[in-house]
Amino acid sequence: TRTMSTYKHILVAIDGSEIADHALKEAILVGTDMQAQLRIVHVIDEVPMIVWATAYANLDAVRGSYRQAAEKMLDRALATVQNAGLEADIRLIENTTFGPRVGELVTHEAETWPADLIVIGTHGRRGVSHVLLGSVAEAVVRVAPIPVLLVRGT
Repeated sequence: TRTMSTYKHILVAIDGSEIADHALKEAILVGTDMQAQLRIVHVIDEVPMIVWATAYANLDAVRGSYRQAAEKMLDRALATVQNAGLEADIRLIENTTFGPRVGELVTHEAETWPADLIVIGTHGRRGVSHVLLGSVAEAVVRVAPIPVLLVRGT
């Protein structure tokens, strides 16, 4: 007989979307059941920002604005988790190189923490929009060595 895994360290990736809010709520439910600690992460992918801002704007101002918004988002998520009675911390990851993709950075953070479970929202796009936008959640599922819980928006 197989028993359910115990997840004591749950990493949840957020991006400010409604779907990410659903993922956070699901992580809180699982975390409460497992008496787990959560780590909430957000990745700022500066590569597109660097390409765009170099020609049209002050990169430091753009970077600072993104960082400030991300920190507020993480602080709100942390308060939500703490209000639910769970221990949590936050991590802002800034990608400044053309090498790693967002999904790989989320997975790397889960491995180094180390997490027992990754929770991430997915938009469930198909067809052309999926090809054009890709999927961070799909990338995480492809490379993560630990279980991944995908949460769809309602």
